[in-house]
Amino acid sequence: MNIENSKAQMKKGILEFCILSILSNGDHYPSEIINKMKDAKLLVVEGTLYPLLMRLKNDGLLSYRWEESASGPPRKYYKLTPQGEQFLKELEVTWAELVEAVNKTTRKDQ
Repeated sequence: MNIENSKAQMKKGILEFCILSILSNGDHYPSEIINKMKDAKLLVVEGTLYPLLMRLKNDGLLSYRWEESASGPPRKYYKLTPQGEQFLKELEVTWAELVEAVNKTTRKDQ
């Protein structure tokens, strides 16, 4: 069994939740999302992020707008839709329940 593969699978499972959480604090363009994930030690590459953003947009959870940039081409800023905000709230509840269940299961004093 490869531990790195297991770690990668665990991280993949929470990317959607983390991206939606980042966007709940305001509009961001993809490079900002990548940097925030990197700061949190959750490395994600453009090849993973862009398809995920597109899927979330197609599912009605995100929308985007183009904004001119002084330092290059226009940037696409993503934001949560009302449906995305509700979806995130549900994920937050599920996450809290999951953390509690995992903590109960992995405690050494059982």
